[in-house]
Amino acid sequence: MKVGVTGGIGSGKSEVSRVLAGCGAVLVDADEVAREVVAPGSPGLAAVLAAFGEDMARPDGSLDRQRLGRVVFADQALRRRLNDIVHPLIERRTAQLFAAVPPDAVVVHDVPLLVENDLVDRYDFVVVVEAPVADRVARVVARTGLGEDEVLRRIAAQADDASRRKAADVVITNGGTVEELHARSRQLWNNLQGGEKAVRRPTFHSK
Repeated sequence: MKVGVTGGIGSGKSEVSRVLAGCGAVLVDADEVAREVVAPGSPGLAAVLAAFGEDMARPDGSLDRQRLGRVVFADQALRRRLNDIVHPLIERRTAQLFAAVPPDAVVVHDVPLLVENDLVDRYDFVVVVEAPVADRVARVVARTGLGEDEVLRRIAAQADDASRRKAADVVITNGGTVEELHARSRQLWNNLQGGEKAVRRPTFHSK
């Protein structure tokens, strides 16, 4: 069973994915794959630096993701240019990871741009995690040190909640505590174990 978990930046989707992995799912994290394909010394990093400049590398040779993010989220054409470089690499590596999973496993793919990249049909179930924008901004600012305006630009560059809901089989609203989010995630896991009839179309509110 392939489960796509998505949501906007700061929504809590990765926390849901981690809980599902703790319950027994095999987790494929799109953000981790994105970092892997531009790791120091990789062809992906070389291609990004060739396109955006050597100053996008940190002194240790790694990609300065925050600096690059400020550039590409301010210019849609540059964001497309970056995507044209890294998305094929991410696709290839993700396919390798999926191919290595036992056929009877539940695979959770934590993928931010599931809706934006029209990936819905690849999954047996799609889980959307939502949260109020103010909560999302506060989480991302605390986690990354980005300014509020920068976080809002990144939110605006992603799909909106209405678009994600149209793609969802399950919606988890993350407007409460972490403990409540964990409980809803475990409830989702239990429903996944019950098969298609048990999981289709419920909405789990975490408050």
